[in-house]
Formats: sequence, structure tokens, C-alpha cells
Amino acid sequence: MLMRTDPFRELDRLTQQVFGTVSRPAVMPMNAYRKGETFHLNFDLPGIKPDSIDLTVERNVLTVHAERESAEPDQVVELIADECTTGVFTRQVFLGETLDTEHIRADYTGGVLQLEIPIHESAKPRKVAVSSSDTTQQISA
Repeated sequence: MLMRTDPFRELDRLTQQVFGTVSRPAVMPMNAYRKGETFHLNFDLPGIKPDSIDLTVERNVLTVHAERESAEPDQVVELIADECTTGVFTRQVFLGETLDTEHIRADYTGGVLQLEIPIHESAKPRKVAVSSSDTTQQISA
């Protein structure tokens, strides 16, 4: 089979691997939402080994660091298609002051890293008791 090499196609392929496309971003895709008293973050990390995921929180910045190794690192193979990005992925998320970063729960199941961050107690709505200093006095005539 004879194929011509198109240098622009190779440049496009490399650009898509580094910067990603609309349908397949280079960074780890994320969903974020609040459900009740908990803030949820879900990161798509298919093919990542759980022991290669590293989570750190410094001040209010959450950093997710993960690495996906290539399928055949030690063997010489003839690639037919190479669309799965390998290497190191890092994403930082700035968390609000109202989140309790001391009690983050993390679970990695089915290629999705799920984080649950509770709302800090001081940020939750609370009732304020109202007192009254009005007193009723009877006046005798």
C-alpha cells in the first residue's frame, strides 16, 4: 500500500494531541455541580491506573495529576490509529472559600474520578433567634 505523507496532516494531528479538539479535549473533561450540601466534581480519566492519580489541595486550589501509559511501551509496533492521548495530565480547580477541603472524598470507578466536597458549616444557612426587649406595663389610674 502506497501512501503520500502530508506534512500539514501530521501538523494537525500533533496540534490536536497537544491542544485537543472540541469533541476530544486534551485536558481531562470535568463536570461540576452542587447537590444539597455537597459540591461534586467528576473527571473523565479512562484508562488511568488508580495508583497514578494524585490529588493535592493547597489553600483553595485542587490539583488533579494523572498519568496514562502507552499500551505497548517496550515493543516496536506499527500504529494504525493513535487517538488515545498518553502521558501526564494535570488540571487545577479553584475552590470557593465556602467548601470544606479537609473532608474531601474521592472515588475512582469506571474511568471517572468522583470528588465530593462538603459545604463548610459556617457557609450553610442558619436560623437566627430573635429576642424582644418590649415589655408590657400596666398603668393604674
